[in-house]
Amino acid sequence: MNGHGEVRNSRAKLYTRKRTCRSAKLELMEDTTTMTASRFPTVDKCSSVDRSGDTVVADLDGTLLCGRSSFPYFAHMAFETAGLLRLLLLLLLAPLAGLLYYFVSEPAGIQVLIFGSMAGAKVDDVKAVARVVLPKFYCSDLHPESWRVFSACARRCVLTANPRIMVEAFLKEYIGADIVLGTELLIWGGRVTGLVCSPGVLVGEKKADALRQAFGDTMPDIGLGDRKTDCPFMRLCKECYVVPPTMKMKPVPPHDLPKQVIFHDGRMVHKLSPALALLTLLWIPIGFLLSFLRFAAGALLPMRMLYHAFTALGVRITVRVNPPPPTASFETGQKGVLFICNHRTLLDGIFLSTALGRPITTVTYSMSRLSEMLSPVRAVRLTRERAADAAMIRRLLKEGDLLICPEGTTCREPFLLRFSALFAELSDEIVPVAMENQMSMFHGTTVRGWKGLDPFFFFRNPSPGYVVTFLSKLQPEHTCKGGKTSYEVANYIQRLIASTLSYQCTSFTRKDKYMVLAGNDGSVVSKPNVDRKKLMGF
Repeated sequence: MNGHGEVRNSRAKLYTRKRTCRSAKLELMEDTTTMTASRFPTVDKCSSVDRSGDTVVADLDGTLLCGRSSFPYFAHMAFETAGLLRLLLLLLLAPLAGLLYYFVSEPAGIQVLIFGSMAGAKVDDVKAVARVVLPKFYCSDLHPESWRVFSACARRCVLTANPRIMVEAFLKEYIGADIVLGTELLIWGGRVTGLVCSPGVLVGEKKADALRQAFGDTMPDIGLGDRKTDCPFMRLCKECYVVPPTMKMKPVPPHDLPKQVIFHDGRMVHKLSPALALLTLLWIPIGFLLSFLRFAAGALLPMRMLYHAFTALGVRITVRVNPPPPTASFETGQKGVLFICNHRTLLDGIFLSTALGRPITTVTYSMSRLSEMLSPVRAVRLTRERAADAAMIRRLLKEGDLLICPEGTTCREPFLLRFSALFAELSDEIVPVAMENQMSMFHGTTVRGWKGLDPFFFFRNPSPGYVVTFLSKLQPEHTCKGGKTSYEVANYIQRLIASTLSYQCTSFTRKDKYMVLAGNDGSVVSKPNVDRKKLMGF
């Protein structure tokens, strides 16, 4: 009896063990097919201490970025590569993409956005937009909790369903990603076809396959995701954390990033949500007419009437501190005042003249022929030859007041580029002026586009504005006459204007800006038949 009892017990234990193994297999199958992100702890539970030797793998939209939709970035890509008609096409296709995303599959919806935004675009244009336009908007949307974990790890990988060509520049240059795995686009004849290469849009198991190919048998330490389709790659990591859609937080401040966006291009001021994209398209005809009215007022009306005309047309001008009166006099030989201001747009001279109530001659390094012909104030080109430019400025100062922007080029962000020191050697009658422009829809500057349209884009904003702050005339002890070098005077004025505007001083120059945005030094090519691609540096 004892022997039979032992046999029964052994059979019962074997049956229980088999049943347990079968249950475990069923659970594993369930995890690999119907796993939900809710099974993982949230990202705020992940420690970022002592992670300097760890590897992190993260999704992009909804994980590293606060926003879960990639439509705004496709919208900017569409507008900057092909203009308004392409943006309109993408907006019309957006409802179809949404329906496919929710009722068919995520890859189908993303495929529609890729086709609508980039089909037929030049690869060089797509790369340029990804490098100089999109990082500004990506950097302003980083999720603080995901960034806390991501930045603490030594090796960083990003998996995304977005095209790799669209996100790689931002991920590697601005947040230090080592590996970027994204959807690969089919390219033919130097243009994007709008289709994707095998294995297709990187979603679900395809992300897991890409991760296996990149890491082999090595398991990454941390996996970050935000939705069900991220689970397959997350389960390949030692630790898994999810970013829930209910976790609404303010994005990471720009100054906390390893690299701030100082130079960027593109016409749009804000990130284009579907609603904002539609509003922009509806505003275009109104803004087009309004920009011509405003420009015509500036070009045709007397300067003493311009302030009131701009105000009536919705252009806001704020003047802080009373401007100094004119001082130049041929009888006494007294030279004019040299106004030194930071450079925001080509319209700086017009708004300074409007604030003064009299036209002021402006010297500039570069200006389109159209802007030069239509400008209501006198604009004189510099030759970039030091002796010739110095002689020209001295002559102009004998005729009257003069405006110089020693940065040599515009800067959109709250930074001041290095001031050229030439002006400090030519006059001791210096009045610093802090200029600040306000735009809600379009930028009034460009590097990749046609500069002749810059003033029209500025005036195309619903209610553009300029704030002109006149600072006190430079004391003698702060001029070259008082024993300061020209570089000390230039640096002092740069710091003075920066503190007034709460901007930051930098040592970047015009060449630095153009090398970042266009791949050249910004020199104007005089040959009329110059290849546009070579001129843009691509």
